Amino acid sequence: MLNTVSAMWSRWWSASNDKDELSRANLTALVSIFAVLFWFLWAAKKSRKPPLPPGPRGLPLLGYLPFLGTNLHRKFEELAGLYGPIYKVWLGQKLCVVISSPSLVKEVVRDRDTIFANRDPPIAARVASYGGADIAFSSYGPDWKKLRKIFVREMLSNANLDGSYTLRREEVKNTIRNVYDKMGTPIDLGVLAFVTGINTVMNMVWGDTLREEGTNIGAEFKRIVAEMMVLIGKPNVSDFFPVLAMFDLQGIERHAKQILKWVEPILDSAIDKRMNSDTGKKMRTGQIEQRKDFLQFLLELKEQDGAATSISMTQLKALLMDIIVGGAETTSTMVEWVMAELMHHPQVMKKVHEELAKSVGLDSLVEESHLPKLHYLDAVIKETFRLHPPLPFLVPRCPSQSSTIGGYYIPKGTMVWLNVWAIHRDPKIWKNPLEFQPERFLNESSNLDYSGNNFNYFPFGSGRRKCAGLPLAERTLLYILASLLHSFEWKLPHDTELEFSDNFGIVTKKLNPVVALPTSRLSNFELYTK
Repeated sequence: MLNTVSAMWSRWWSASNDKDELSRANLTALVSIFAVLFWFLWAAKKSRKPPLPPGPRGLPLLGYLPFLGTNLHRKFEELAGLYGPIYKVWLGQKLCVVISSPSLVKEVVRDRDTIFANRDPPIAARVASYGGADIAFSSYGPDWKKLRKIFVREMLSNANLDGSYTLRREEVKNTIRNVYDKMGTPIDLGVLAFVTGINTVMNMVWGDTLREEGTNIGAEFKRIVAEMMVLIGKPNVSDFFPVLAMFDLQGIERHAKQILKWVEPILDSAIDKRMNSDTGKKMRTGQIEQRKDFLQFLLELKEQDGAATSISMTQLKALLMDIIVGGAETTSTMVEWVMAELMHHPQVMKKVHEELAKSVGLDSLVEESHLPKLHYLDAVIKETFRLHPPLPFLVPRCPSQSSTIGGYYIPKGTMVWLNVWAIHRDPKIWKNPLEFQPERFLNESSNLDYSGNNFNYFPFGSGRRKCAGLPLAERTLLYILASLLHSFEWKLPHDTELEFSDNFGIVTKKLNPVVALPTSRLSNFELYTK
């Protein structure tokens, strides 16, 4: 009996153990299956990319052909109406993303500024910048940081700008004399401003002016530079299909090289003259001490050892090209747009004249010390920058790694355009955005300036790649405009009308120049001749 009970207990225990082991095995298998499924789901979710921004489909391999036109800001406006404030456009093999929302701009220039601080310059820009060796088009990195630091600290410090005021004053007075001598004759204001601006900068940088090169070189130089700006902003098949670059189908690279061949001798002449002069040699070796201009400082850096401080001759020339060409071109462009708007709005012109008469007086010329008092003229300039930003899409950015903007995937190497032109005219941001109303910048609560901290208004850009020459540009533009407006009345020649068509490039200029007749305003004619 005991043996029978023992056997039954043994079989039950054995069966119970088998069930427990089976249950444990099943549980282990089930947990393992859930773990594997969870890992696959997690990995799939992690690897799943956000979608690309919306945009037109375009043709296979060719992309969106309407972008090969010239009025890109009009095309951008049309596509933004269809797809919203961020959209993509395939141009051949190049993915481009256009952004026209302040909040999305903030993500690019502040939240992910380092990622989006690179450039991918078109072929024409690489030619003009000696292969992207300058500040505007070089990639973000040690060389760019070094060049920008040199430019900002050595040329654009407050001490240097204050110290070079006499040079700016000399050039502005030369311009006033020239205009006075031509009273009664129509004057091209764009050429006048370009020559004034470039002579001012050249005098600051190496002590010469275009007057040394000949009487008609100013107008020709302006025409050449304007052509380069158009080439840099013009859609180029070779940029979108790298395999076709060697053919230069549109002739853009060839044309850009011809322009550089015209401009480069001016730079070479200044460099050679300085390097071979006894004064330049003695200053570089420290045998004599006197105030160094910017070119002298650059030449001394070129001769230093060590990558942290030295620069190459290519970088030196690229930096000079940025300063001379970039500064003079944007200044002359904005003088034209401001004068066009003022002549189109005589009531605004009257307020400007009244402010100048009160702050300066008709028995004096404008000095830079007067500029902080010219609040209304400053508002006129800012309103002109709003309606006519000189770089309507700034300089395109290129992310150094894949990122997301507004929840959309932006692959590494994408060309990213920030559509300042659209933001400055957005009716959600601006009341009556197409009307010229300088008063909107006189509101004491407004924080709209050129710093780029307000993404509703940033004509000079924002973040690390903001325009490096802003301090000089702001002073020079206001000083030239105040002097021309205070010294003269400006009216259109008889039987002519103003029009506001533009010529698209990386800098958007007036299609037709502003030509006006000056008459004197000052009480003493000797102010024009001394």
